[in-house]
Amino acid sequence: MATTEIAPDQTLAALLRIADALERIAPPRRKPVDLKAADAFVWQAAGSELVPVPKVNRVALSLLRGVDRVRDTLAENTERFAKGLPANNVLLWGARGMGKSSLVKAVHADTNQHPPKGALPLKLIEIHREDIESLPALMSQLRNDPHRAIVFCDDLSFDSDDTSYKSLKAALDGGVEGRPDNVVFYATSNRRHLLPRDMMDNERATSINPGEAIEEKVSLSDRFGLWLGFHKCSQDEYLEMISGYVGHFGLAIGPEELRRDALEWATTRGSRSGRTAWQYIQDLAGRLGKRLEG
Repeated sequence: MATTEIAPDQTLAALLRIADALERIAPPRRKPVDLKAADAFVWQAAGSELVPVPKVNRVALSLLRGVDRVRDTLAENTERFAKGLPANNVLLWGARGMGKSSLVKAVHADTNQHPPKGALPLKLIEIHREDIESLPALMSQLRNDPHRAIVFCDDLSFDSDDTSYKSLKAALDGGVEGRPDNVVFYATSNRRHLLPRDMMDNERATSINPGEAIEEKVSLSDRFGLWLGFHKCSQDEYLEMISGYVGHFGLAIGPEELRRDALEWATTRGSRSGRTAWQYIQDLAGRLGKRLEG
């Protein structure tokens, strides 16, 4: 029986075509982590990539009023972490618009303005709520980096049929490796326990051992060593926020007119909060023809 010999150049060409095809279907190579590129990043789970943020949207720490106790507690925890000392994961929970996410970003900036001697700049890495299942992968990338990083998730909560909270539990302090020493996790939420009440009620009604089922759900919040509560502000606190912004940006308006105008603004919106105060300041500055800079 005759055999057909394949020329060496044909074999090489075939192997090259196979290698090229495998290269095309292979997942994209992960870009190396370079935390020197910026002080803040956004985690893109789809490409396992950290995208630098050249300018972070934040306000100065001195402008956040009515949250003195939680401000000091968060700042102390962050400063200890930046020094390489033990620090806790933090859950900032409570009323909407009271500056939870603003406080995280402001404390990060303030810590880098007064860094511990010999310490590298502290990094802030935002992970979106829908990407929380990729948190273990992010932690793995950061584990061996010399920088210390705050991984931050804004408006964190879980729906009744959502099981991604298990990835969060494992990443915070579970598993064999545990949370990296150079990473802490800060999250904001309107819920103290992150999970909806109807989810807990359903577990209680359908579980063979309701107590253990509820414990499983509530234990997610227990992964946060610090719970910092934010509550609706009083009228005086609201006006103090307004006055702080007016002074900082040099807006020319009399005190009586400012008080009357600011209270009317809050009344039309049915709420007093840091967000409402900032929205009023933007409106006032626009009416005065003043840019909000500095």
